[in-house]
Amino acid sequence: MSLKVGDVFDYQKTFTEQEILQFGELTGDRGNHHIERDSQGKFMAQGLLTASVGTKIGGDLNYIAREMVSEFIRPVFSGDTIACELTITKADKKEGFTEVAMKSVYRNQHGKAVLVGKSYGIIRD
Repeated sequence: MSLKVGDVFDYQKTFTEQEILQFGELTGDRGNHHIERDSQGKFMAQGLLTASVGTKIGGDLNYIAREMVSEFIRPVFSGDTIACELTITKADKKEGFTEVAMKSVYRNQHGKAVLVGKSYGIIRD
């Protein structure tokens, strides 16, 4: 795959209660706010579960991250649909791999940003 600066990729996912509870079991992140319902009967998703929406795109690109920085802006709850838009900000071809940097914004179903991030790494040829 030939990437260039400005390429945009997107993916969206709706989080279920079961996924939030399973993620807590897998990671041990079972804070009360993840396993007890809020006043509207919903579970709060773990931040790293929210950030995982973008890893689908990374997997499609065969991206190997070296660094990932995330700023969590607002919480995500069971039933929320999160869309990640990832933009390539660097794509330098080297021998055997491409150095890649990207920025991302994650928005909920209301169009509000819930997470912004950046990452850099490589894609092997």
